[in-house]
Amino acid sequence: MSTNVGRVVREGLQVDPSLAAFLEEEAIPGSGVDSSAFWKGFSDLIHEKGPRNRELLDERGRLQEQIDAWHRDHRPSFDPTEYRGFLEEIGYLVPEGDPFQIDTAAVDAEIATMSGPQLVVPVSNARYALNAANARWGSLYDAVYGTDVLGDRPASGGYDSERGARVIAWGRGFLDDVTPLAGASHADVAAYRVVDGALAVTVADGRTTGLAEPSTFAGLTGDPDAPSRVLLRHYGLAIDILIDRTNPIGEVDQAGVTDVVLEAAVTVIMDCEDSVAAVDGKDKAAVYRNWLGVVKGDLTHEMTKAGSKFTRKLNPARTYTAPDGDTFSLSGQALMLVRNVGLLMTTPAVLDRDGNEVFEGLLDDMVNALCAKHDGADETRAPNSRHDSMYVVKPKLHGPIEVSFVNDVFGHVEDVLGLAPFTIKLGLMDEERRTTLNLKECIRAARSRIAFINTGFLDRTGDEIHTSMEAGPVIRKADMKSARWMTSYEDCNVDIGIVCGLPGRAQIGKGMWAAPDLMAAMLEEKIAHPLAGASCAWVPSPTAATLHATHYHRVDVRQQQAALAGPVRASLDDLLEIPLAASPDWSPDEKREELENNAQGILGYVVRWIDQGIGCSKVPDVNNIALMEDRATCRISSQHIANWLHHDVVTTEEVLATMKRMASVVDRQNASDPNYTPMGPAFLGAAFRAATELVMEGTRQPSGYTEPILHSWRRKLKQS
Repeated sequence: MSTNVGRVVREGLQVDPSLAAFLEEEAIPGSGVDSSAFWKGFSDLIHEKGPRNRELLDERGRLQEQIDAWHRDHRPSFDPTEYRGFLEEIGYLVPEGDPFQIDTAAVDAEIATMSGPQLVVPVSNARYALNAANARWGSLYDAVYGTDVLGDRPASGGYDSERGARVIAWGRGFLDDVTPLAGASHADVAAYRVVDGALAVTVADGRTTGLAEPSTFAGLTGDPDAPSRVLLRHYGLAIDILIDRTNPIGEVDQAGVTDVVLEAAVTVIMDCEDSVAAVDGKDKAAVYRNWLGVVKGDLTHEMTKAGSKFTRKLNPARTYTAPDGDTFSLSGQALMLVRNVGLLMTTPAVLDRDGNEVFEGLLDDMVNALCAKHDGADETRAPNSRHDSMYVVKPKLHGPIEVSFVNDVFGHVEDVLGLAPFTIKLGLMDEERRTTLNLKECIRAARSRIAFINTGFLDRTGDEIHTSMEAGPVIRKADMKSARWMTSYEDCNVDIGIVCGLPGRAQIGKGMWAAPDLMAAMLEEKIAHPLAGASCAWVPSPTAATLHATHYHRVDVRQQQAALAGPVRASLDDLLEIPLAASPDWSPDEKREELENNAQGILGYVVRWIDQGIGCSKVPDVNNIALMEDRATCRISSQHIANWLHHDVVTTEEVLATMKRMASVVDRQNASDPNYTPMGPAFLGAAFRAATELVMEGTRQPSGYTEPILHSWRRKLKQS
C-alpha cells in the first residue's frame, strides 16, 4: 500500500499529480473523450478487471507450485509421457480445438502484407523514439561505410574515398542481385532516365537498356530526363536511388548516384516495458508524453552534432511521380506499435479506492489507447494507421486464459474511449512456456484482434529455466539455442501462425540480433529469419534495420510461408523437452566462464538501470563485445545462475566472489562515463545489491521476472 499524500482524487482513484496533470492537460484535450467519462471508465477498469488480474497471477503461482512439487518427486529422471499427462491434468496444457483462421480486419499493409525489419525502442527516450520512427528509410551507403560489412571498420578522420568506392561497388552489387538490368550492370550505368513510363538506362558504352523486370520501376522525382530519384519496388519494399551530380559523391559517380536508400524499418515497437525504467507516476507521465508526441507527430528533440545544433523531428512523407504520371506519397516513418506492460507489475502512479497500487498493465492499456485517439488529428500529416487501428503488443502472457482476459480489457477500453470494436489490435509475444505449448488456443482467444506474434527466445529461455527449476541443473546458456526445445519452438511459432491464417492479416516475427556492432555477422546469419517464414524480425538500431532490409529483397517471405504451409513441424514432445544437463560435470574453468559471462551481463545492465534509470543499453561482455541488454537478457542470466546455485553446481561463495570480481570489471569498462557510480570496492550500493538479489532470490521470483527487484531498488534510490 502506498501513501496518498499530495495525490489527485478522481472517481475513487488516487493519482500521482504528474500523471494527472499529463492526462487532464495534454492527453484528454483533443482526444474527443470527455474527462469525467475517462475517469469513470478508468476507475471501472481498475476495480472490475483488477481482481481478475490478481486471480490470473495466483493461478500462475498455483501451477508453478504443482510443477515444482512434481519435479522434486520425480528427479533425477522422469517419464515424458507421465509428465505430459500431469501438465494436462493440472490445466497447464489445454485441449486443442478445431482448425480456425483469424479474422482480424482493418490492418495496415505494413503489418498485413509487407515484410521487413522491426525496431524496438524505449519510448522514454525521445531521441531514440524519433530515430526509430524515421528508420522507415535508411542510407545503404552510410550503413555499409560505417560498419564492419566490408570486412573492416572505417578509420578515424575524414571521408576515405577508397572505402567510399568499395561501398559504392557493394551497393551496385546489391542492385544487380535484386533489381538487375537487362544485359548490363548497375555499375556500368552512365545515366538513369524515364521514357514513356519506363526506366531507360544508358550504360558507359552508349547502349540503352532497362530493368530485367520492368514492373520493378515504381516512380521518380524530378525531370524524367534527369531524375533526382528513381524508385524501385521489389518484394513489396522500396529502393530509392538518389541522383545529384553536384553532390561530392555524385560528381565522381558516372551515373551521378549519391546514395541508395532502402525502405527499412517498416514497423517499430514503441516500448513501455522491457527497455524502459519507469517506476513511479513521474516516470510514467514522461513515457506517455513521448508516445503521445509520436502519435500526434509533434515530438521533437534538440540535438548537437559536430558542433551544430538542430531539432530532430519526424520525417515527412516522400512524394513521387508514378509511371502513369500520377503523384503519390510514401510514408516517411515506420508504422508504430506500442508495447504495454504485462499482467505482473503494479505501480504507485495510481492507487485504487483501497489505497493499493493498481496493475501497471491496465494503466498502460487505458492511457496509451487514449493517446492513440490523437492519431490523424493533424491533417497536415498522414496518420500512423490509415485504417484507424491501434496496435498494442502485450508481453508475458501465460496461456489462452490470460489472452482472453486481455481481449476483454481491450474491449472495455474501446467502450470507454468510443472506439469501434476490435480497433485495438493485439501483438502476442510468444515468450512464455505456457503460451508456446498452447499457442493455437492463445491465438483463438483473440482471433479478431491478433495482428502480430513473435518468438522472444531470451524471455522464453528464462521462463523455461524457471518453470523447470526443480527438475535439475540446465545446460550452459550458449547451448540453449541448439537445444531441441528451442529449435522446435522457433519452427512451431511460424507453423501455427500460418495454420491460423496470419499471412495477409498479421505479422509473424522473430527475435533480436543482440550485437549492434557486429553487422557483418548479422548479414551472414539473420537472413535465416525471412527464410524461416518470419515477416519481421527485431534489430537493435536504424543502421541494422537498413542492412537487415537487404535480406527481405533476397527472400520472398510470402513464398516461404506458402511453402511452409502444412503440418506443424514441431511435436508437443519436442516442445516439452527440458534442457537439463545429461551429466553436469563441468570443469572448474567451464563453471567460472559461465558464471562470469552471466554475472557480467547482469551487473552491466543493472548498474545503469538502478543508478541512471536506463532500461536498455549496450553492455560490454567479458570479451568487450557490446551486446544489447534489457530485462529479458537479465532474466535468463539471473535464472541460469540461480538454477546452478539451487542444484549445487556452484556455491554461494563462488557466486558472490564472481559478482564482486565482475563488478570491478564493469566499473573499469564504465570509467569514462561521468554519470557512472562505481560498485566497488565496497559493493554496498543499491545496484550491486539489486544484481546480487536477482541471483540469490531467483528461484523465488514470480516466473523468474526481474521487474519486482529492479523496481524496488530503483524506487529506494530515487527516494533517497
